[in-house]
Amino acid sequence: MDSNPALCAAIANHITTNPQQRITFAQFMDMALYHPEYGYYSSDAVKIGFKDSDFFTSPNLCSDFGELLAEQFLQMWEILGKPVPFSLVEMGAGQGLLALHILKYHQLNYPDFFAALEYIIVEKSPTLRQEQQQRLQDFPVRWCNLEEIPPNGIIGCFFSNELVDAFPVHQFMLETGELREIYVITDQNEKETNAPCPSFVEVTGEPSTPQLAKHLDLVGIDLTQSLYPDSYRSEINLAALDWLSIVADRLQRGYVLTIDYGYPASRYYNPRRSQGTLQCYYQHRFHDNPYINIGRQDITAHVDFTALERWGEKCNLKNVGFIQQGLFLMALGLGDRIAALSYQQQPLLQLLQRRDALHQLIDPTGLGGFGVLVQSKGLNNTEISQPLKGLTLPE
Repeated sequence: MDSNPALCAAIANHITTNPQQRITFAQFMDMALYHPEYGYYSSDAVKIGFKDSDFFTSPNLCSDFGELLAEQFLQMWEILGKPVPFSLVEMGAGQGLLALHILKYHQLNYPDFFAALEYIIVEKSPTLRQEQQQRLQDFPVRWCNLEEIPPNGIIGCFFSNELVDAFPVHQFMLETGELREIYVITDQNEKETNAPCPSFVEVTGEPSTPQLAKHLDLVGIDLTQSLYPDSYRSEINLAALDWLSIVADRLQRGYVLTIDYGYPASRYYNPRRSQGTLQCYYQHRFHDNPYINIGRQDITAHVDFTALERWGEKCNLKNVGFIQQGLFLMALGLGDRIAALSYQQQPLLQLLQRRDALHQLIDPTGLGGFGVLVQSKGLNNTEISQPLKGLTLPE
């Protein structure tokens, strides 16, 4: 398969130098995606879009996704009393398309808001950061790490689109009713064959941290119930909670908006979803084997939104609402944009392509089924009582 030999060697070295000769799956996934030199997101392997790529996101379809989000950000600014600056912090900005669509729309339609806007991008991938800087060179955008933002330093909104699904996850399995963590070791059989690229296999062991069991308690999941079959496996995203803790600490007043694919915990840990949600994306095909194409493919797991809600409450974030992306965008005016197509004078092919793009954004079996979670911090009672447009469904 198309693995990066240097990355495989680095992972194998990390395993063999570990006293237990093994690493957690979360450590493996972290290296596969974020190794400083060879990781998927650190190298030029990451490809987003439609042509010669591995996957696409909502901003690749059309500018409407960003423009409708821009309408929501405008209302947030108004609810907060039009502070200057109003900081928009995009975490994991991909190719910079979403930022471009948002900034262009605000500049054209809401110059007062645009003048008050401070746009910050938090991006871990040097390759993607370079692409963002090229694309956004005409706009006043600042790049930094989350850790560089001072505590209570932001009045505005932290937001992300398909970020949390790429955080490294711990994997676990039930064995005779006991919680066991999945670890990664080198394939000992390969030593005899002198294979050019090390390969890896899984073993199970005691959980590496008590946080795994505490996480399941947090979201109200009891794996000792007889409903759960032996060999049931799934994921726990501890990194998402660490990330949310930092975000909440940096937010003084405003909102956190998280868009991603995932479920509430009751669906995420449904006994019938017995193999978890881990998926790999390689050249627009998806599969469930993270041990091939290492460093050349994306590895993701669905998001447990219940965990974000409940952990957020512990970090002084109030739950404002949770809704499907399709309904969120319709509430912000996407339905009007679809209806307006009937009156536009454009070549038929362009109209059909635009209609298809808009429908993909709200397709409940695809992007439209993504979850949108909104949390807030530091709002007074008057501000809290004002419903957000994206969460207000027509009666």
